[in-house]
Amino acid sequence: MEKVKIGVLGAFRGRTMIDYCKNDKRVRLVAVCDFRKELLDDLKKELNDDSVLFFENFDDMMKCDPDAVVLANYANEHAPFAIKCLNAGKHVLSEVLPVQNMAEAVALLEAVEKSGKIYSYAENYCYMHAPREIKRLYESGALGEFEYGEGEYLHNCEPIWPDITYGDPTHWRNNMSAFFYCTHSIGPLLHICGLKPVKVSGFEFPHNARTARMGKKAGWGSMIVITLENGAILKSMHGDSSKNSIWYSVYGSLGTAESVRENTGLPMDGIYTNLDRYEGECVKRLNSYKPTDALTERAENAGHGGSDFFTMWNFVSKILGDEKADTIDVYEALDMFLPGIFAYRSVLNGGISMDIPDLRDEKQRELYRNDFACTDPKVAGDQLQPCYSKGTPVVPDEVYEAVRAEYERRHSK
Repeated sequence: MEKVKIGVLGAFRGRTMIDYCKNDKRVRLVAVCDFRKELLDDLKKELNDDSVLFFENFDDMMKCDPDAVVLANYANEHAPFAIKCLNAGKHVLSEVLPVQNMAEAVALLEAVEKSGKIYSYAENYCYMHAPREIKRLYESGALGEFEYGEGEYLHNCEPIWPDITYGDPTHWRNNMSAFFYCTHSIGPLLHICGLKPVKVSGFEFPHNARTARMGKKAGWGSMIVITLENGAILKSMHGDSSKNSIWYSVYGSLGTAESVRENTGLPMDGIYTNLDRYEGECVKRLNSYKPTDALTERAENAGHGGSDFFTMWNFVSKILGDEKADTIDVYEALDMFLPGIFAYRSVLNGGISMDIPDLRDEKQRELYRNDFACTDPKVAGDQLQPCYSKGTPVVPDEVYEAVRAEYERRHSK
């Protein structure tokens, strides 16, 4: 079997994908690209592999003719690179997020359809132990019809902010609306039930002292309430809260299942279930669940609780012809992300409920082909949205200077 040749864009977040390539005999890492030369230099020394080439320019990396490209660059820049790769006949694994506005969503979807190549969305939280088990229960029929779900992705990033933003006032993390980074909380629930979102309302948490210290111009987080195509309701909460929480809960017509919350002292691969077949039972039972299959064992040391392994494994498997590989295609990726775009529009329009377009419908695509509205001034033009619904805060230069100084202190050699 000929190995799949892989190029990786983004040496920081892409490191977990680079490590994966060293351990999967089905693939060969051929190139890594990053605009930060110091990262490439360090990686080159560590890998010590002359067969891997390193580039600061993406077009130069593409001359290596990889079969597939992993996009682990900045979250607001995935779509343009994905489209370029697909147009060049390359398979694409895109890290979070898939796009940052509706025009990019239309362009990405059509590039996938035209190319016939595999586009896989690396929403790794879908592959953590608890969401995988809840998905298994749902698909077995044990939970019945999906009626309600909740997802939380709350992450206090202040301690690591210098390491991931470098004190750069233009960094996407300092400028993106809190609503847009929504697929860690929404994605696993939609991947469990396979239903499409049709309506959404948004609620914004305020810009506060913590976000001001970080240099982040958005509110600290958001809450999104989604109506699904079967009438079920889904609630998502995500953002930079003071404490962390990764948590999912599903209510079905026959039973319930939810993951264990952080900071409980209980194993994070545990789930609570109530699957009794009579009404009135309110006792939830804790079931410690951890798959014992060979793939899970291989994923043990991968990033994000092993979930990073599965995004790569499934992507490569799909390229090699395994139609059952559990990848997230472009349509499902947009189902996970578009609620964030329209929840923010809900807030900007006084909290009204917004319809979520289904871009599978070519007629709906035409309504958004030239819709560049987002919080990124490089692409939004005169459609620029404020980072925060009450107006983009003015952050003093001294804040970014302090973050930059801390980054340099931590990374000085």
